[in-house]
Amino acid sequence: MNKPDKQQILSISSQDEFITAALQVFYYQAEHCAVYKEFLKGLRIDPTSIGTINDIPFLPIEFFKSHAVVTSHDDIEITFTSSGTTGAVTSRHHVTDVSWYTDSFRKAFSLFYGDIKDYTILALLPSYLERNGSSLVYMANDLIKNSGNPNSGFYLYNHAELYHQLKIQQELKKPTLLLGVTFALVNFAELYQLDYPELVVMETGGMKGRRKEMIREELHQTLAKGFGVNSIHSEYGMTELLSQAYSKGVGIFNCPPWMRIITRDTNDPFTILTTEKTGGINIIDLANINSCSFIATQDLGRVYADSTFEVLGRFDNADIRGCNLLIA
Repeated sequence: MNKPDKQQILSISSQDEFITAALQVFYYQAEHCAVYKEFLKGLRIDPTSIGTINDIPFLPIEFFKSHAVVTSHDDIEITFTSSGTTGAVTSRHHVTDVSWYTDSFRKAFSLFYGDIKDYTILALLPSYLERNGSSLVYMANDLIKNSGNPNSGFYLYNHAELYHQLKIQQELKKPTLLLGVTFALVNFAELYQLDYPELVVMETGGMKGRRKEMIREELHQTLAKGFGVNSIHSEYGMTELLSQAYSKGVGIFNCPPWMRIITRDTNDPFTILTTEKTGGINIIDLANINSCSFIATQDLGRVYADSTFEVLGRFDNADIRGCNLLIA
């Protein structure tokens, strides 16, 4: 099976195009991704027997901790690593063509938020900035650069400077997006009070063990009050992916056209659930073509009839990792 090209994947605009591309990617990776090929072999699954996307087996995300999950034989351009507690084994995502990532998140941002050059991007990302290999920092850095705005930039713990810049942005009436790791946004909201309804506040990354977890409703209420906004946006992505889903409020996420969420039975990983039932989150990320596009995560969620979804928590004893993994 030939490898689909980037134009085909990132220009998907219909359900039929997605299904066709997903099956094409599956057959390609079943042959060329050594880890996935062995996984299918262990399940005694003949790839040619797979005829629908609901029949596709999903690779457990834990394989990224123990194996190099790659399809391409090209040299590795960059390796993204997950965050983790001291001594914990972290995931490693070896990326042989980082342009798949940049093109994916640039187009997704454009689809959901419009032209990046219309925005000032402020990134409050402690814990991510303090380590190497963060795919979130890579994305934020690219968005900051491509905004072309000298006021765009990163913030660590310099909350006073961030507050000052937010006040400037409000006076300038310039569309502004504040992307922040959840615990840092809560810390900021406890120190400063804004009334800035035009601001887009996007949380991601969870509490990272820095604060007690909060249910989503309480978290978003706290942040909405602190920043003076009507709703809190969220980003759902992870080290092992090259695409992100976005929520513009109440924790309901939308995927870009080349990404899909499917839920599985928590007791039977090979049983796909119908809509509106809580189960384990499986992700199809067709931009992940040089790795594995079919990943079974440790997140719990619910998919709705319109293909939107929400994240409801994590399996018991799962590692604290990934983005926007709140308990609801």
